[in-house]
Amino acid sequence: MELALPIAIVLSVFLALNIGANNSAASMATAYGAGVRSKREAVTLIAVFALLGAFLAGKPVITTLGKGLVPESVLSSHIALVLVVLLIAVLFISWANIARVPVATTHALVCAIAGVGLYAKELNTGKFLSIVAWWVVTPFIAWFVNYLIGKYLYFKILKFLTDRYSEASIRRILSLLLTLSGCYVAFSAGANNSANSVGPLVGMGLINPSVGAILAGLGMGIGAILFGGRVLDTVGKQITEICILRAISVEFTGSTIILIASIFGIPVSLAEIITSGIIGFSCANDGFSATAENKHVLRIAFFWFIAPFFAVVASYVLSSIYFKYGILSMLNTNL
Repeated sequence: MELALPIAIVLSVFLALNIGANNSAASMATAYGAGVRSKREAVTLIAVFALLGAFLAGKPVITTLGKGLVPESVLSSHIALVLVVLLIAVLFISWANIARVPVATTHALVCAIAGVGLYAKELNTGKFLSIVAWWVVTPFIAWFVNYLIGKYLYFKILKFLTDRYSEASIRRILSLLLTLSGCYVAFSAGANNSANSVGPLVGMGLINPSVGAILAGLGMGIGAILFGGRVLDTVGKQITEICILRAISVEFTGSTIILIASIFGIPVSLAEIITSGIIGFSCANDGFSATAENKHVLRIAFFWFIAPFFAVVASYVLSSIYFKYGILSMLNTNL
């Protein structure tokens, strides 16, 4: 099994890079779409604050993914199962990056772990159902809050500002708020999404949650800088027009939801929550029918719904193959 461990580490690093490109990049898409930040500025802020978020607040979610869904003994005694989990997540997020879709990497990884737990009859069902409930509620909250703001408050806020400040002053105020909200959501992304890449390694007992948070934050930051620009175009430019005020609303509501989930150790999808906020504004501005017919919204929804089912089934099937055909002994012999 000498080669299995470095393979797991390589997959974990690759996953962190892709998460930085996909989920973390989506955290700055609103500012990019509003024309306040360039791609270079956006991905640089992601890199810095994702690392800070992972280091300062990433431990609870990393612990949940490493030990909370299945006992530590399941992953630590069968390293091939860790490879299964990481491989499923890597394949799915790589596919999403190629398609330029902000996929829910968290769903793929959690459901891959759940598939292993189901086969081993060691899944913490209560914890898993709790996580799924958060997955249903959090994007709806992001959508609903931003829909209400877009429908009923947006123009009132604009009128309030224009009655009291000059155009130049309003631009400076909103640009500052957008910078703060973008840093906030990148921090929240690091706190929550860092677990996706290193949780299985913690479950193996290879690293502790604190070290894992630092490594994941670095990987996410590098991934955002190298590959994050592609997803920025899809989320920031191709769903609905994002002005500065709308971007601030989406980022503050989304990052607050994500940070609350992180405090409770619940892995949630940054991409799904932020994108749901943007879709909420689209529904308020363009109507429900036009939003539902948007090809980018349809493609994103397809990825969101297929990820959990694909990950659970693939993980369960691969786990059964692993145990049924004695692959452990084969690995011990050849690796």
